[in-house]
Amino acid sequence: MKTSIAAFIVLLAVPGAVEPRSITETDLHHFVWIADARISPDGSRIVFVRVTANAKGDNYDTALWLVSTTGGEPRRLTAGPRDLAPRWAPDGRQIAFIRSQQIALLSMDGGEARQITSLAAGAGPPEWSRNGKTLVFTSDERPEDSQKKNDDSVYKSDVRVIRDAEYRSNGAGYIDPQHPSHLWTVAVADSTTVEAPKPRQITSGEFSEDDPIFSADGSTIYFVSDRVREPYYLPADRDLYAIPASGGSMTRVASIDGAIGSLSLSPDGTRIAFVASANAKPVRSYDQPDLWVTAVSPGSTPKNLTTAYDFDIGGAITGDQRAPRGGQPRAPVWSADGRTLLVVAAEQGRGNVKRIDAATGRIENVTKGDQEIVSYTMAGSTLALLVSTATSIGDLFVADSANGTLKRVTDINHALFSEIAITAPEEFWYTSFDGRKIQGWIQKPPDFDRSKKYPMIFEIHGGPHSGYGFTFTHEFQWMAAKGYVVVYTNPRGSTSYGQDFGNIIQFRYPGDDYKDLMAGVDEVLKRGDIDAARLGVTGGSGGGLLTNWVITQTDRFKAAVSQRSIADWTGWWYTADFTLFQPEWFPGAPWEHVENFVQRSPITYIKNVTTPLMLIEGEADMRTPPANGGEVMFRALKYLKKETVMVRFPDETHELSRSGKPWHRVERLQHIVGWFDKHLK
Repeated sequence: MKTSIAAFIVLLAVPGAVEPRSITETDLHHFVWIADARISPDGSRIVFVRVTANAKGDNYDTALWLVSTTGGEPRRLTAGPRDLAPRWAPDGRQIAFIRSQQIALLSMDGGEARQITSLAAGAGPPEWSRNGKTLVFTSDERPEDSQKKNDDSVYKSDVRVIRDAEYRSNGAGYIDPQHPSHLWTVAVADSTTVEAPKPRQITSGEFSEDDPIFSADGSTIYFVSDRVREPYYLPADRDLYAIPASGGSMTRVASIDGAIGSLSLSPDGTRIAFVASANAKPVRSYDQPDLWVTAVSPGSTPKNLTTAYDFDIGGAITGDQRAPRGGQPRAPVWSADGRTLLVVAAEQGRGNVKRIDAATGRIENVTKGDQEIVSYTMAGSTLALLVSTATSIGDLFVADSANGTLKRVTDINHALFSEIAITAPEEFWYTSFDGRKIQGWIQKPPDFDRSKKYPMIFEIHGGPHSGYGFTFTHEFQWMAAKGYVVVYTNPRGSTSYGQDFGNIIQFRYPGDDYKDLMAGVDEVLKRGDIDAARLGVTGGSGGGLLTNWVITQTDRFKAAVSQRSIADWTGWWYTADFTLFQPEWFPGAPWEHVENFVQRSPITYIKNVTTPLMLIEGEADMRTPPANGGEVMFRALKYLKKETVMVRFPDETHELSRSGKPWHRVERLQHIVGWFDKHLK
């Protein structure tokens, strides 16, 4: 099936043709997402996780599906509803996957999946040895866990004793230092075996191990770990280690001053490629990620292949429609001859595959276009790619790695998207106050009429080190369908524009990035399509912080919605789930730099606010706790008798807009647009 990945709304001029309707907020309940797509070893099939919203249960269902690389209708492999992380056996005859937190095996010859682990703490995604006889995975299981779980006579205390500065994590909840993640293996027995082999713990101790892969001969497991007791006192740093697959002493293979991740073993087993950001000295707010290669012999010195390439290796584009469940494979992939590596890089709001010479670092384009390659795997020379655009949530494509020409394999949302009007945004560039070039996009209503003046919603991304671009965002499409022109830009601090552009906001956030945003508003107003008296502004996380900042610095916006924000930097420094003990965003602690924290906090300027403000908060948000964001703004504005409202979502984390409960995601959109309707229409 060959179709374009550009905007695919085509009105057929034939009798009886149905004109597409506008997209709605509740269309989210009918979206289908693809996660963890993996090409088979022979390159003939792709297994993937099909994710759907369960509106009745207000959650998401996941199951494994299979599609031929030549196209055709995908077919269901498992019933779900909690099947994830498929991994092909090297011979392609079995798939290992996670079912309800345990590893299961599915034979491609037919039959039911069989569970091969039963750990009280569950198992992480499995990885195969090359001979197909063993799986390695991570688990935070302890020997006494199963006994305690099943013994009703054992008192299970809910009291927490906190000793570490990082003691909770957004989404995951409270961290239990008594349960570090360790490596386990399990032998893969024949289905006729009477008693299945039991999983075996390979590592132990107080430190976690992650990202395991087998050596070529299966005798060794490589993994990454930070073996420092309280790592937040130092810049991020994870090293590459090896341990015998049978257990024993671990050896450090390679180290850089930075956090190693996304391991990929070369075909001949002599080298490992990985993605990592080297820590700068002095510490920076943003360190651009690079592609590295190292030999597998202990004490090897890694080589940075992309030190001269000033864009983001492994970088992603910000949107709200990544699969809300399931992972996405993004580790580097080796060519069959081991001479080159393929990896996604983010450049100016686009994410495409690059070919990088493993010896010289020479870079070539494999794919091109206004798109984001969300994930990719390869068999032989055939790439399987999950591609998202501004008009497509994400579909599977295949391409020959030699030329990168994309051939569509799935059209997973065809039935829905053939009914609705989806239009592509207009890209534009403008010059900011100091001469820097800033990229932005304008999403217009599907029935846009140049003779009219439209209200505008200005969207600000979070991070702050992230970036908008050519990927699907339901929120923007729905706001446009409701009659708004939606404008979004990538001010300084955004990723995909180089190291200096990303890091320039260090110790000055918010600051000149606000000037970039306002210059973007001015640029759009010059076009004459926007009613300057009907401007709205919104953003989440770092975008929520900037929304708070905007309305304390100007009264040009007639309504604002600040989402999961920061208002008081000092309070947030003390209560966020991660620490700022390194001088990344601030030179030091709040009591050491009082004026810096005060001057950069929106709450300092709260008396300036005249813009009606809605505040969106997730009550389980540990990244930007409501107490130092929305609650602060709300209470202060109520004291000043200014128009404000706070909307709180029970049990929702910082990921409300991306992977929150389906109905909460819909209600969030309804509240935001309802607020703008009230004040801008």
